[in-house]
Amino acid sequence: MPTPESEAFLAKKPTVPPTFDGVDYNDTPRLKAAQDSIIKEQWVKSMMNRLIRQELQKCYYWEGVNHLEKCGKLRERYFETLPDAKVKGYLFQQQNYIPGKDDPVGQDQVSAGLDRQADGVMATVPEKIAKEKGDDRL
Repeated sequence: MPTPESEAFLAKKPTVPPTFDGVDYNDTPRLKAAQDSIIKEQWVKSMMNRLIRQELQKCYYWEGVNHLEKCGKLRERYFETLPDAKVKGYLFQQQNYIPGKDDPVGQDQVSAGLDRQADGVMATVPEKIAKEKGDDRL
């Protein structure tokens, strides 16, 4: 029978999803809550990977030479969770967030909407498109 969750546990439980979607960066408490939620989600994935790895080690030890046949499901599950095993933090995702485009935690690369021109000066994508069309309003 599961034990009821205490008041202290419920107070520390994150109430926001692990993403910066809809977070106003000037609202410090909501920003910190989103950051904490992202870090906690990454730690949960990391610890889950650690548990799977420990079970895989036990399986290899007990099965011996038959580990290729007997431990295949654990090995596949371990390799599926391996890319998310590292705690990466929230700064990259926070600084390169594009509203409506970015997925929650786990996306490896985020496009910042910047493109290099031939002369080495940074220009945003809308400015480059406007320049190609001959529109001088931007």
